[in-house]
Amino acid sequence: MTTAPPVGIVYLVGAGPGDPELLTLRAHRLLQRCDALVHDSLVPLELLELVPATCALHCVGKRRGFHSVPQPSTNALMVQLAATHRCVVRLKGGDPFLFGRGAEEAAYLVSKGVPVEVVPGITAGIAAPAYVGIPVTHRKAGSSVTFVTGHEEIDKARPGVDWRGLARSSDGLVIYMGLHNLQHICDELQAGGLAPTTPAAIIQQGSVNGQKQLIASLEDLASAAAEQNFGAPSIVVIGEVVSQRVPACAPMPAPVTMPQQLV
Repeated sequence: MTTAPPVGIVYLVGAGPGDPELLTLRAHRLLQRCDALVHDSLVPLELLELVPATCALHCVGKRRGFHSVPQPSTNALMVQLAATHRCVVRLKGGDPFLFGRGAEEAAYLVSKGVPVEVVPGITAGIAAPAYVGIPVTHRKAGSSVTFVTGHEEIDKARPGVDWRGLARSSDGLVIYMGLHNLQHICDELQAGGLAPTTPAAIIQQGSVNGQKQLIASLEDLASAAAEQNFGAPSIVVIGEVVSQRVPACAPMPAPVTMPQQLV
């Protein structure tokens, strides 16, 4: 069975960290005119309400502990939709090219002759700390920052993160999907030379209702997170930048409705 040639464009759109007001103007315009939408699970329901009533909606979210749509199925779906729809939006939480497999999806679509355009989004690794007043860089505390995934089970064939090396090479760490392996991460960073007293933070559901934060030392972070029942989605920040937190400048989380499996 052959797939019809594409008639439309697939837009890989970053939805931002959750607050709908952090959506880019380009993303907002595309949502208002798309005729097919393929979205993940880190997208508030308010964004889905922006699309036309005739838009075909497809949820392909991936979440630890929940049934998820296999990536090959998502790729095939986008090719099929491009054959019958002029404006297909692939809406991804945060930025599509930062730990979102956006580059893989773009490469697959291009290999099938489907036109693709990337619309960047604000990543949670910057926005979530900002929403509790934490800068990810600071002139007095951090001239370098590393964005890293803590979810090392994504691809067993991929080399593991060198946490001990990161302890020596970066002023600050912003860790995505790190709660599941948090104790291991903290232990490895200390083994790499990072002081146990290094300031650290966790921000859960940054920028939306349900947001909460935890400030602790590196050595106490994992146990405190367990005691306070922190869960996904969360961003972990480790480094002296946490000590530069200015709570008074933090914006209020948006009163949005997240999918049930996130709350």
